[in-house]
Amino acid sequence: MQQDTTSTIQQTPSPEAIQAQRPAKPQHPYQVLRMLPKDATPAQQDSAIQATFQPKPIRYSSRPDTLHIPGHEIGKSIRDVSLPKYYKETFFSKNSLLHPEIAGGRYGVAGDPVPYTVKSDDTISLLLIVSFIIATISFSRSKHFLARQAKSFFYVSHRESSISETLNEIRFQVFLVGLACLLWALLQYFYTIHYVSTTFILSSQYHLIAIYFAMNTGYFATRSLLYSIVNNVFFGRKKNLQWQKTLLFLTAIEGVLIFPAAILQSYFEVPIEHVTIYALSIVILVKLLTFYKSYTIFFHQTRLFFQIILYFCALEMVPTAAFWGALAITGNYLKINF
Repeated sequence: MQQDTTSTIQQTPSPEAIQAQRPAKPQHPYQVLRMLPKDATPAQQDSAIQATFQPKPIRYSSRPDTLHIPGHEIGKSIRDVSLPKYYKETFFSKNSLLHPEIAGGRYGVAGDPVPYTVKSDDTISLLLIVSFIIATISFSRSKHFLARQAKSFFYVSHRESSISETLNEIRFQVFLVGLACLLWALLQYFYTIHYVSTTFILSSQYHLIAIYFAMNTGYFATRSLLYSIVNNVFFGRKKNLQWQKTLLFLTAIEGVLIFPAAILQSYFEVPIEHVTIYALSIVILVKLLTFYKSYTIFFHQTRLFFQIILYFCALEMVPTAAFWGALAITGNYLKINF
């Protein structure tokens, strides 16, 4: 009888299998330390890490950078460094063993730049502080004038009379109007970087704030000019002068009321949603006061309700809507679309 035999054939493993069985190269110093014995000295740990992760020389590209952000200057090479004289001349400057031309390697990693915030901006902070000080001093000297203006605002007079104002009082109100333009520009800047974009084709955030400031100044000046033309034609010079004083007072008060919102958003990081609601409340309040005062000055005796609606919408609401549309178009035009 023939007995069954079992033969064993040994197969040679493939190179891929041998490569898969090899332990993977550590990707982190922590993995290298885990492979060492627990009693390894710090010197042995350091030697193992240096043997695993060998530093390589950094080779910088010599080609120019053409992918810079539009509106910004072309970036410079990080090797083009102009050091001050006190950095070049040190205690070892005349030592024969000093060779600054030999590359000594690069230590550490490059840090991310600190993002821009208004509260860290010295220029804006100084401007707001100076404005606050001047406004406080002016308020203390013009408190009687403000009390008379507030009293006469809600007093319905049947005569064409107005409160006389001194030159300093007019300058004080004009200053508050300029402050209102600046504060509105800051709030519009906060709104733009939160809802529209954080990168623009402008080289500095000051340019965007300056554009908004110029637009606010142009809006208030254009509105006053339109009121002056219409009022002089239909109501006479005296009523137009009375209305211009009222409009100046309302705009100045608007700047005072909007000041806390700008301060809270700039330095206390109040949510922009709350600031937007507060700003819209101030706008609605001022519009209601404007509607009330235009009715008492021009249409109180005639009681023509349709005409006051037409007058208010044509000279107040339409310019305001056009101004807000211009702000939205400006923000979308200046942002960078990636």
